[in-house]
Amino acid sequence: MPAITADTLTLPRVAGPAASDTERPVRSITTGPKGYEGEGFPVVRAFAGVSAAALDPFVHMDQMGEVEYEPGEPKGTDWHPHRGFETVTYIIDGRFAHQDSHGGGGLITDGATQWMTAGAGVLHIETPPAELVESGGTFHGIQLWVNLPRKDKFAAPRYQSIEGGEVKLLSSDDGGALLRIIAGEIDAQQGPGSTYTPITLAHATIQPGARLDVPWNRDFNALVYVLAGEGAVGPVGNPIRQGQLAVMGPGDRISVSARSSQDARNPAMEVLLLGGKPIREPVFHYGPFVMNTKAEVIEALEDFNAGKFGAIPPNALMPHRGGR
Repeated sequence: MPAITADTLTLPRVAGPAASDTERPVRSITTGPKGYEGEGFPVVRAFAGVSAAALDPFVHMDQMGEVEYEPGEPKGTDWHPHRGFETVTYIIDGRFAHQDSHGGGGLITDGATQWMTAGAGVLHIETPPAELVESGGTFHGIQLWVNLPRKDKFAAPRYQSIEGGEVKLLSSDDGGALLRIIAGEIDAQQGPGSTYTPITLAHATIQPGARLDVPWNRDFNALVYVLAGEGAVGPVGNPIRQGQLAVMGPGDRISVSARSSQDARNPAMEVLLLGGKPIREPVFHYGPFVMNTKAEVIEALEDFNAGKFGAIPPNALMPHRGGR
């Protein structure tokens, strides 16, 4: 798994719990169903079956892959609109190209993140580059949708490119887990992502038999999603494995431990830790629009049809289909 790696013995270590700290209990564990997105790339619907209130301020998350494509097989999305939220694409393994109607774009590769604020409205495309389509190869990533509060729904679109080397790296207190902070703060260490909605997003690699115990903002919700491997989560060690999401209850810390043996394909447990300050506003979600009311979604559709989300630029990036 080529996301950014480091020698944990040389990194700052997460502080252990204070005597007054409480560990967040597990409220639920759900298994994401498999499906297809865009032009047909496989995904795990990580948030399926979880209440909107438990996810707030997040709306949707797909684990894309992990898949080993044959030549000609890689697929992405075509040009499409968004309004009212932020899309976060984190590429763990492989390459994805992005372009949008407001000038944002670039190649996202191993360990990098693109953070696009759709805000008032944007058109964009995410697709594997032509050379990856022709050669095939491994592809693995995450797409997360972060809601915007009503006051920021019509913010100007913006694009952030966060390279893998820019994330903040920490080690667990036992040195057995590597923590990559993409956005937000853990143990007074800040990730590079700039967000409208206060959140924390981190990717941890936990070696077999190791345990990660991190402080977590009491005002945030807390979710643990397993990208690969298996282990246990929470104070009583609820079993959890790849494709499952744990919704945590209130408290000061999150703990995840990896089983002492993992499979040969995934030698360590890989988890996403995410949470944020709940917005607690009505959400009306329809396709690529996340608004507060049905009327606002209808307005978004009308504005999109009227060309108010910008135009596909000249010489735009387009899906490349093998052999064409």
